[in-house]
Amino acid sequence: MDIIRSKSNQLIKQTKKLLQKKYRKTSYLIDGWHLLEEAQKSGAQIEQIFVTEEGLHRLNQPELVKLVSPEVLAELSDSVTPQGVVAQLSLPQQEPPGQLSGKFLVLEDVQDPGNVGTMIRTADAAGYDGVFISEKSADIYSMKVLRSMQGSHFHLPIYRVDMGRLLEHFKSKQIPVFATTLSKNSVDYKEIIAPSSFALVMGNEGHGISDFMADQADQLIHISMPGQAESLNVAVAAGILLFSFI
Repeated sequence: MDIIRSKSNQLIKQTKKLLQKKYRKTSYLIDGWHLLEEAQKSGAQIEQIFVTEEGLHRLNQPELVKLVSPEVLAELSDSVTPQGVVAQLSLPQQEPPGQLSGKFLVLEDVQDPGNVGTMIRTADAAGYDGVFISEKSADIYSMKVLRSMQGSHFHLPIYRVDMGRLLEHFKSKQIPVFATTLSKNSVDYKEIIAPSSFALVMGNEGHGISDFMADQADQLIHISMPGQAESLNVAVAAGILLFSFI
C-alpha cells in the first residue's frame, strides 16, 4: 500500500475541508482511536480511514484505509498531538421523533464547544434519552466538540431544532420543561420532583436562557450557592442537574 506523503494530494486537500463547518454537508471527521472504536461499535457509516504506518496493524478494514505520513495526517486534525488515525464518517440524518417520552437535555445557544460536548457526554452518562440543540449552539461535528463528547453522539440521538417548534412539541406531549435561570420566579432545583418525562434547558454562557424560553418554560429553576461566586460554569451546572433528576 502506497503512503500518501504530499499535503497537496487532491484527496487530502478535499478531506481537509471537512475541518470547516461549511463543507460538512454529508460527512465529518473524527480524530483518534477511541472515537474510531466507538464509531465501529455503534455501526456508524465509515467512509475512509487515514492512518500512519505505526497504527496500520490495528485496523481490519483494508478497503477503507488510506496510509499517510504523520505530516499528512496532521493536516487532517486540529489536535496538537494527533493520535495517528483520522476517519471520515457519513453525517447521520437525525429527524426529531414523532413520539416523545423520556428525559431530554436542551441546549439553547450554548456556543463554547467544550461546554456543548461536556454536557452531551454528561447526559449520556446519566442515561438521558436525547439532546436537542438550538440553531445557534456550537456545531457538534467540530473536532473540539467531538473530543469533549468522547463518542457520546454515537450513544444517544442529538437533534438540531428550532426552539419554538420544540417547545410546542413538548407542550403537545405534556412534557414539562425545566429551564435554568436565577430570577424571582425560579425555585431551587432540590424542590423539584422530576417526572418520568421532562426536558431540562441550559442557556447561553453569557446571557442564560432567552426571554422566550423563560416565558414558555413550565418551571424556572436555579442552583442555590452558599459561596461568593456569582455563577457556575454551564457544564458544571448541567452536571449537577442532570444527575439530580434521574
